[in-house]
Amino acid sequence: MPRQPRVTSGTDIYHVMLRGINRQDIFEDKEDYVRFLLCMQQMLEPYDDLGNRLPPLCTFYAYCLMSNHVHLLIKTHHEDIGATIKHLAVMYAFYFNRKYSRAGHLFQDRFKSEPVNDMAYFTTLLRYIHQNPLKAGIVQHVSDYPWSSWQEYTGETPAALSLSATNAVLKRISIDNLRELVDTPLSDDVMILDIDDSPRITIGDQEVRQYLLDHFQISMPLEVQALDKEQRNQILLSLLDLGAGLRQLSRLTGVTYGVINKLNKRR
Repeated sequence: MPRQPRVTSGTDIYHVMLRGINRQDIFEDKEDYVRFLLCMQQMLEPYDDLGNRLPPLCTFYAYCLMSNHVHLLIKTHHEDIGATIKHLAVMYAFYFNRKYSRAGHLFQDRFKSEPVNDMAYFTTLLRYIHQNPLKAGIVQHVSDYPWSSWQEYTGETPAALSLSATNAVLKRISIDNLRELVDTPLSDDVMILDIDDSPRITIGDQEVRQYLLDHFQISMPLEVQALDKEQRNQILLSLLDLGAGLRQLSRLTGVTYGVINKLNKRR
């Protein structure tokens, strides 16, 4: 079946989700996160081969870098969204492949995107993107996560790099109102482009967290990946038996999808 063409935004603003091929991790350490941010900066400050400064390729309004995917709220300038994201993906993939002595594609071939045509949905995405680490159980507060643009908005902690057009956003909505919205979890039934396109899971994220706390005294799902292999696998198998999804567990625990899939096949 031929691919469906991308839906074009009337505002040139898009929500983009770029993820690792086969859902593999695209960030292994702090240096990797910083390098991706530097690649984003190069999109804002491009130069030609002679060192002459060129106009920005895009504007970023929000971003969140997760272990195996990235969310961007982005406005294109001179190119379509496909060409714009290709620039960013190629820059980072070149770095990553060289660092880890790998070859081939790093990102899923066709990234996901959706148009953002009104302020109401734009604001919803500001909430959703910044709440990603909280929903995944990585942090307890949105402001605790270092690899999103939220610190650029609040100024409470110095952001790794200032990349987002926060002033343009805060002219439309005050930081106090935005903070209140971001601190209020979005309902699970809000339809937003997400990483997980698998069939509906049997149990929810909160049930997984509660099960880990009740049965293994684990308060943060991400702690599972740091356990010894035997204990980690035992916990993952029990969660699979409980009805958790493979991609759900990978997202929550940080254990790669491939490892969980192998465990599932041996059940």
